[in-house]
Amino acid sequence: MEKVIELKNVDKHFGTNHVLNKISLTINSGQLVGLIGPSGAGKSTLIAAMLGMLRLDGGQVRLLNSDMPNRSALQNIGYMAQNDALYGNLTGLENLSFFGKLMGLSRSVLTDKIHLVSQTVDLQDHLDLRVNQYSGGMKRRLSLAIALLSDAPLLILDEPTVGIDPELRIKIWQELDKLHQQGKTVLITTHVMSEIETVDRLLMLRDGHIIADNTPTFLEKQYQVTNIESVFIKAGERYENNSHI
Repeated sequence: MEKVIELKNVDKHFGTNHVLNKISLTINSGQLVGLIGPSGAGKSTLIAAMLGMLRLDGGQVRLLNSDMPNRSALQNIGYMAQNDALYGNLTGLENLSFFGKLMGLSRSVLTDKIHLVSQTVDLQDHLDLRVNQYSGGMKRRLSLAIALLSDAPLLILDEPTVGIDPELRIKIWQELDKLHQQGKTVLITTHVMSEIETVDRLLMLRDGHIIADNTPTFLEKQYQVTNIESVFIKAGERYENNSHI
């Protein structure tokens, strides 16, 4: 199976804060991977490290067989940041068109893709509004739509469903599962524990360490609980107890 993401001893400090502590992991082609952890655990920093967006203090990162940072490799990644990077003075449609052209999509393909992704995130009736008139949730939905525009083999989505109502979250996860079934690799961070039950693989990050890495079903059996929220609590307790030994 092809390795899509490879991290070896990835280390990062911000001052005295050891945000990533020699993390090593491999994500293979076609996996749907969930990354969870408390606020400040290092999730967004880990994603930034994967994408070559920050200078590491140690370790190596390879994405799609390319050493990072690598600008050309980023063209094959659909990325949604935790903070929206949108043009407020443009409409939703103009934002989608602008980013789609940056991705190299032809006019005919782009028209069809915009129609599809705007329906997926339920923005089809709001594309003519300027983005500075959008609510926070609408901006998140537009950012996700932009990430879904490309036919990239790898999607990295940082908190894509924050501020989005439960019904639409279900629809978005159905779309992500469809992309996963098509063979795309998806890495997603979330605070909504119930969302993460359907992933192939669950990573739990705490204090810059991966403290759990397996299927949700395996982890629930391992910790003798019935949901991921309880796994999260139990794994955190075990980590805290072991770290003080």
